[in-house]
Amino acid sequence: MRFVTVKSVEQQDIQAAHRMRAILLRHRTAMINQMRGLLGERGLTISRSPEAFKRAIPELLSKSADELTSFCQALLTEMLQHLQAIEARVHLIEASIQSFMRRSALCKKIAEVPGIGPITATAMVAAVGDAKQFRNGRHLAAWLGLVPRQYSSGGKPRLQGISRRGDTYLRTLLIHGARAVLRYATRKADPQSVWLQQLIARRGHNCAAVALANKNARVIQALLSSDSTYLMRSAAA
Repeated sequence: MRFVTVKSVEQQDIQAAHRMRAILLRHRTAMINQMRGLLGERGLTISRSPEAFKRAIPELLSKSADELTSFCQALLTEMLQHLQAIEARVHLIEASIQSFMRRSALCKKIAEVPGIGPITATAMVAAVGDAKQFRNGRHLAAWLGLVPRQYSSGGKPRLQGISRRGDTYLRTLLIHGARAVLRYATRKADPQSVWLQQLIARRGHNCAAVALANKNARVIQALLSSDSTYLMRSAAA
């Protein structure tokens, strides 16, 4: 049985900040989807990307007087203001997270791992606490739901997709960070990039992203439970 370790007050604060950030991001997505739906009903399409949406919506509202009624324009303008308020709150929370990052030696250490930025580093340090509570890196990866599910058929063990157990927010951050690494891996020749290129060719981008997220979780456990620092090595090492 693994017992939950007691977190410091600062770790609890940063975890609360990450929870609020996750809530705000869900609200942002819901607001963007609602606005896209209203525009789509009137024959106006706009990008799904939050950044592209925020850039395009003010111009679209100013140039679409013929397609939109005055009421719809007023409603969308109000929704845009609400969206901008959500964005402002997200930026404030992320500034607090960045401040914690600058003060934390552990966060700085694991942020050296490709695919681990300030948001992921602080979330991991705050959530994991004492990494020695995990016997090894695989246990942390399993805790995050990044290992395959296992079942037996005809007496033979078989593997399925990842279990998706554990903290969805942390797992999502790790996978998104891995996807960012994949975008540049095809242009590099270091051992990890070559490993990723081969994995993409065999299994596709999604499996490669999950595999790298799993690997990064194991590396994070090793770094947080020892005095070692990150050193890029062969993925097979």
